[in-house]
Parts: sequence; C-alpha cells; structure tokens
Amino acid sequence: MEAISQMQQAQVQQSVQITMLKKATQIEAQGALALLQSVPAPAQLNNPAHLGQRVDTLA
Repeated sequence: MEAISQMQQAQVQQSVQITMLKKATQIEAQGALALLQSVPAPAQLNNPAHLGQRVDTLA
C-alpha cells in the first residue's frame, strides 16, 4: 500500500513540476514579447533612391 502511495505522490509532484515549467515558459514568452514590442521602429531616412544600393568591394 505504501508503494502505491509513493507512486501517486511522485505522479502528483511530476504533474506540479510540469505545470510550473509551462507557467514559467509562458511568463518568459510574455516578457520576451514585451521586450520586442518596446524596440522602436527603425528611422526612415530621406536619402536619394540611388544611395545604399551598392557595396564597394574594392575599397
């Protein structure tokens, strides 16, 4: 009887650990999303269309 009780307790502990891991992953994902959303959009430059189109590989 004691062996069954220990197995049940181990199963409950494992379920709790999995639930906590999922919750921690969810919180981490929310934090990462908030961080990504806080990054400002790149500034639009008013350069002529021909600038920035080619790379000088000889320099």
